[in-house]
Amino acid sequence: MKITITGSLGHISRPLTKTLVQQGHQVTVISSNPDKKTEIADLGAIPAIGSLEDVNFLTETFTGADAAYTMVPPNNYFDHSLDLLAYYRQLGQNYADAIEKSGVTRVVNLSTIGAHLEQGSGILLGAHNVEGILNGLSPEVAITHIRPTSFFYNLYGYTDMIKNGGVIAANYGAESIIPWVSPIDIAAAVAEELVIPFTGRKVRYVASEELTGDQTARILGTAIGKPELKWVIISDEETQNGLESIGMNPRIAAGLTEMYASLHNGLLAEDYNRNKPAVMGKVKLSDFAKEFAAVFN
Repeated sequence: MKITITGSLGHISRPLTKTLVQQGHQVTVISSNPDKKTEIADLGAIPAIGSLEDVNFLTETFTGADAAYTMVPPNNYFDHSLDLLAYYRQLGQNYADAIEKSGVTRVVNLSTIGAHLEQGSGILLGAHNVEGILNGLSPEVAITHIRPTSFFYNLYGYTDMIKNGGVIAANYGAESIIPWVSPIDIAAAVAEELVIPFTGRKVRYVASEELTGDQTARILGTAIGKPELKWVIISDEETQNGLESIGMNPRIAAGLTEMYASLHNGLLAEDYNRNKPAVMGKVKLSDFAKEFAAVFN
């Protein structure tokens, strides 16, 4: 197959590219960074350097593809002028326009747990809106929305807190379950969905392991030589104030706080709990903890 993927050589797109190339597919990788051109080619893929803001470029790159993988790249949460939801809507519309104009009929879109919610999910409303925009395409376009859970690598965000305070403090976790996922397992699911014959619309959740916050802290703590590491609950107000104190856009800080709170109160995982993956991913927190420890130390 001819497959076009977005996300450059990020956490998901790099292993996805490797898998698809090894399977014998012709893979084109979109990146906005010209410096990635050689690295993409070295993986056996075709580099397409351009911007996701450019619908003509997207259309040209999608044209002739049997399938496309779409994702909205992270943006700068510390940019106080950023309207994050508008950013999601714009890229979602760009993808829809390019898919329609190019004639590609198989799309796998990276969404998120909580994307079923119209409110109460904080910043994840952006992914909900993208799903809605893409679902407005012709029924002839088969779409799988991949909804991963909480990424293991988000735990890197607590590195300084662990070093300076000796705890993980958040408005979720502790005794509550956190469904975690590795980008390796997400890439494997995306690779499967890109090549499976399919019509209509479909949602697929991807998770690697379900752990409480306390279990998470224990595994990480043991790996970094701090077996006494605790996960403690703080208020929504403390969470938002903490994010704003390090310079984060206040609207995004509020969105993150609401997202975490909805994970803690169970709202975020309602649909996930009804439609859990039949098989959890292969990568476990104990595997990630080794990488975390190497970075931490």
